[in-house]
Amino acid sequence: MTAIRGERVLLRPLTEQDRARAHEILATPEVARWWGDPDRETEGLYEVEEGYSVYVIESGGVVTGVIQSCEELDPQYRHAGIDIAVHPDFHGQGIGTDALRALARHLFESGHHRLTIDPAAANEAAIRVYTKVGFRPVGVLRVYERGSDGSWRDGLLMDLLAGELS
Repeated sequence: MTAIRGERVLLRPLTEQDRARAHEILATPEVARWWGDPDRETEGLYEVEEGYSVYVIESGGVVTGVIQSCEELDPQYRHAGIDIAVHPDFHGQGIGTDALRALARHLFESGHHRLTIDPAAANEAAIRVYTKVGFRPVGVLRVYERGSDGSWRDGLLMDLLAGELS
């Protein structure tokens, strides 16, 4: 994995030295609400799987978030999914938007024709950001994921095709 530059951010591979900051980001109530248990999610960032890449988002030398991609490597279905979490202190500053654009551009240049993202259907702030980048709703994934309170919630499947990145 190599570093990826956006207009305002640097995406660099997650290292062991980033563990405490990644956990801090995932443990903020605004992020944990959507991501779930910060201990489990932090450990998940460090699980090595083929096609799975995790980066920290740096802005001004500060780690502001994490972003990951999971690639489908079968050439017949070549596409990738993205997940992102930005510390609430940096919400509304365009950091997440720039990070998404940078990773999307990288994945398209790597041969993917389609990207997906699947926020909770109630996560309106995230959906606005994803729409700004060019993701479009595909459909509701009913009773898709368990929330931190134990209840099931719907997800929104969104995709972005090569050439639609804005």
